[in-house]
Amino acid sequence: MNIAIINGPNLNLLGTREPSIYGSQTFEQYFEEIKNQFPAIDFHYFQSNVEGELINEIQRIGFTYDGIILNPGGYTHTSVALGDAIASITTPVVEVHISNIFGREDFRKLSHVSAKAKGVISGLGLKGYALAVHYFL
Repeated sequence: MNIAIINGPNLNLLGTREPSIYGSQTFEQYFEEIKNQFPAIDFHYFQSNVEGELINEIQRIGFTYDGIILNPGGYTHTSVALGDAIASITTPVVEVHISNIFGREDFRKLSHVSAKAKGVISGLGLKGYALAVHYFL
């Protein structure tokens, strides 16, 4: 099984960025843990701070992978184009957020991705990624 994890802007700073919200673990450290937790899965990881690069990656793998776990970061609330990219592919997408976006600022309660995704996991920290993997299994 092939599952891609795609992280959007500022998620490259996990471990140092607002640890009270996002924790102190880097995503690279967590990625090693999730690969060990699910050894039968072939994981692919991609992160970009650039909206167009995220769209290109979704389109590149969106017809061949078994699942995409997408944390669009701040683009969740601004990018109609990311939602359109998800709607245009056949690979199912689960939207994941480390923080509870519905318990934060009002502008974060709007997602241009959620309606196109199979589901949303929000506010469960990095464990949300593993829960998304369980969905695909």
